[in-house]
Amino acid sequence: MMRLKSFRLTPWMIWMGVLGLMLLIGLIGGFLVFWKGLWITNLTDLVPWGLWIAIDLSAIALSAGAFFLCAGVYLLGLKKYQPVARTATFVGLIGYTTAMMALLLDIGRPDRFWHSLIYWNHSSLLWEVTMCVMLYLTVLLFEVMPIVANYRPLDRRFPSLTGMMRHTHHYAPILAIAGLALSSLHQSSLGGLYGVLKAHPIWYRPDMAVLFMASAIIGGTSLTVLASMLSARLTPRAKIDDSLLERVAYFIGWGLVAYLYFRAWDVLAMTYTYQPGRTEGLAILTHGVLSFNFWVLELLLGALVPLILLLNPRTRANPTLRMFALACVALGIITYRWDTNLSGLLLVLSFLPGEPAVFYTSYRPSLVEIACGIGLVAYALAAFSIGVRYLKVVDHTTAEEHVPEAQALAQPVAL
Repeated sequence: MMRLKSFRLTPWMIWMGVLGLMLLIGLIGGFLVFWKGLWITNLTDLVPWGLWIAIDLSAIALSAGAFFLCAGVYLLGLKKYQPVARTATFVGLIGYTTAMMALLLDIGRPDRFWHSLIYWNHSSLLWEVTMCVMLYLTVLLFEVMPIVANYRPLDRRFPSLTGMMRHTHHYAPILAIAGLALSSLHQSSLGGLYGVLKAHPIWYRPDMAVLFMASAIIGGTSLTVLASMLSARLTPRAKIDDSLLERVAYFIGWGLVAYLYFRAWDVLAMTYTYQPGRTEGLAILTHGVLSFNFWVLELLLGALVPLILLLNPRTRANPTLRMFALACVALGIITYRWDTNLSGLLLVLSFLPGEPAVFYTSYRPSLVEIACGIGLVAYALAAFSIGVRYLKVVDHTTAEEHVPEAQALAQPVAL
C-alpha cells in the first residue's frame, strides 16, 4: 500500500490562512459597499472622509521611502543603499495599490474613476494628486519589474520576458528622476489639498504641504527599515546587513528632529490669537477627543521616544530597541494623518451673517468600514510576505548590478 504523505501545518500556512480570512472579511465588506452604497457607512456630508481616507493617506505616507531612497541611490550615488531601495520600491508599490483600493471604496462611484483622465481640471489640487498618483504608480511598476524577474518559475518558463524585465534596471536613474518629481508633487499636494480649504480654518495654513512631505519621508523610510529587520527575524529567506540599516536609522533620528520642530511650531503658531474654527479645532486636538492621539501616540511615542532611541548609539545598535523605535515612528505618522483629517471635520463653522458659530459633530467607523480596512491591511501584509518569500525583496547579499548607463547618471551631484 502507498503511504500518504503526512500533512504538516507550517507557520507560513498559518500566517497566510489568517491573512486569507482577513481578506475574505474585506471582500465581503467591499461587496456590500458596492452593492448598497455609502449609506451603510458612517460617512456623512459633515464627515465625508473617514477611516478609508486615513488608510489612503497613511499608505501613501508609508510608501515614500521608495522615491526618497531611489533618489539617494541613483541620483546622489549612494550605491551601498541599493538593497534597501529595492525593498522600499516594493513597499511603495504595495502602499500605492492599497491607497487606490481604499479610494475606490471611498468615492462612491468607482465606475467613474477614469473621469479624471478625460476631464482635466487644471485648477484642482485633487486632480493633480490623482494624476501624479497614477503616473507614479506606473513608474513603480517599471521599477519593480527586475524584482518580479527573480521569481524562478517565471524565469525558467519565460526567460526572454524576465530578461526584458531585468533590462528596465538600465533606466533606473531616469525612473528615479520621474519618481522624485511625481512623488514630491503629490506628497506635498496632499497637504496642500487640506491647506487650501478655507471652510476648515484648522487646515487653512501654508505649512501643511511641508508637514505632509516631511512626515512621508520619515514614515516611509522607517517602515522600510522596520519591515526588513522584522522579515530577517521571521524567515531565513530575508537577509539583511544590519549595519546598513543602522545607518539609515541614524538618518531617521535626525529627520525626526526636523519633523518634531515643524510639528511643534505648527501647533504653537495657532495659539497666538482666537480665530473661529481654528481655535476650536486645536482644542479638539490638544485637550479634546483627539488629545490622547496627539500627545501620546503622535508626539511622545511617535516622535520624542524614537528620536532619543535612534540618536543614542547604544540604543540604536540594539536591534530590538531600534525596531521598537521604527514601529513608533510609523504609528506616529499614521496617527498624524488621522488627527489632521478628523480635527478639521469634527466641527462645522457656520458662515451665516453675524458672529461665526461653531458646531460639533462626531464620527466612528461602521463595521463595514472596519471590515474593508481589515481587508486592505491584509492585502498589504500578504503582498509583502509573498515578496519576501518568493521575490527576494529583502536580500542585502545580492550582488549589485553594474549598469553602465546607471553608473554614468548616478554620479554624486554637487549641492
